[in-house]
Amino acid sequence: MYGLEGKSTTDDLELVTLAFVDAGALAVEATAVQSILFVNAAEAGEVDDVTAGEHAELFPEWSFPVAYKAGNIRRRNGQLYRCLKDHTSQETWTPEDASSLWVAVADPAEEWPEWSQPGGDYDAYAKGDKVSHSGKRWTSDVDNNVWEPGVYGWTEVTE
Repeated sequence: MYGLEGKSTTDDLELVTLAFVDAGALAVEATAVQSILFVNAAEAGEVDDVTAGEHAELFPEWSFPVAYKAGNIRRRNGQLYRCLKDHTSQETWTPEDASSLWVAVADPAEEWPEWSQPGGDYDAYAKGDKVSHSGKRWTSDVDNNVWEPGVYGWTEVTE
């Protein structure tokens, strides 16, 4: 027989139900929710690229056909990419091949990231930006630089 503290057995009867909870399942569920919140925060610009890159496994793989929104971040071949324009993905529009739709999420701590063709003013290089391209290092001479290093607007660094 069970009793409730402060109640006699003759008081109004109360039904007490005990439920068993799997704490492991709750922890897995909480981790999944945290992962979703992290990805949403990264896509909203509330998480820096270095931190996002440290947790790349939390981001969904890029796939097709999927309706992507500007700001979405997806993983492909271990690299994170940010969607630049709303679009529905196609098999041949992979993030590494569709620079007008996707930009690699670069580690700002990397001093000479690989140059990527900008799609326009929204992802153009600023004056002083550093890149590597064709085995050389370059700095941008102009703001809103969308040209390929070696063509216009870049100075090769030979130090």
